[in-house]
Amino acid sequence: MGSLEVREMEAFLALAEELHFGRAGERLYLSQSRVSQLLRTLEQRVGARLVERSSRRVRLTPLGEDFLAELRPAYSALQATVDGARAAARGVQGLLRIGFQGSSSNELMAAIELFHRRHPDCSTELVEISLSDPFGPVYRNEVDTALVLMPMQEPDLVLAQVFPAQPQTLAVASRHPFATRTSLSAEELTECPLIGPRGPAPHYWRSAIALELTPTGRAIPTGPAVGTLEEGLALVAAGRGAMLLCQAAAEEHRRRSVTFVPVSGLEDSRLGLVWHRNHETARVRAFGQAVAAVG
Repeated sequence: MGSLEVREMEAFLALAEELHFGRAGERLYLSQSRVSQLLRTLEQRVGARLVERSSRRVRLTPLGEDFLAELRPAYSALQATVDGARAAARGVQGLLRIGFQGSSSNELMAAIELFHRRHPDCSTELVEISLSDPFGPVYRNEVDTALVLMPMQEPDLVLAQVFPAQPQTLAVASRHPFATRTSLSAEELTECPLIGPRGPAPHYWRSAIALELTPTGRAIPTGPAVGTLEEGLALVAAGRGAMLLCQAAAEEHRRRSVTFVPVSGLEDSRLGLVWHRNHETARVRAFGQAVAAVG
């Protein structure tokens, strides 16, 4: 059958998307006849027609549809490999978009500083991620990597690093009876509704951020659902409920109207660095290494 040429694959993929030889040629900077020639050669290698063409329209054959479904991810993986090799050859350059939830922690800023020292030709952009959509910006490729609250059970995402654990605190209105306490037990969470994130955050994540049960299985009242941390703290100040925050976030968001009380008996809060496995680049990997170095 002979070796498959990359240009043949590109011609077939462009034609499968455009369903027009002229437009496919324009995308590839090739003549229409050259696209047709590449397709005929590919079909000869395969041994069957992949595209039906007439004077009125172009469409894929059933075999062409199957071939497209398998070729597209393989070609994308090949392209990513070549792009990664190019990036490694010239060093880490370009823009790295870093998402974060709630606040830019000291650990995150230390990792960014180290990353810049190691890779001065790469710039960074910080993007705040809403409490209600922790993984969406990564899936939509709005950020290259993100620091989000754990847990993370997304099969398409990579959990690269986990930051040091932080004890939990309960944010309550300063006039709330709990505000005079020096600490609380997890079982006392049954005495106030917990404010938590709304969707599209997955349920497993929302129920971990705003607990539904105490460690012994007692039900915790459900408070309002919010889209952002600031929205949640505003409702806390208004007496609409309480909110669980890690100690580091509590220190970043101190205000007179809200008191943060340590809670014992809960699992510590953790932040993790995640990225989409199909969008991994040399920049992303280099930042993960910087996070690991300061963690």
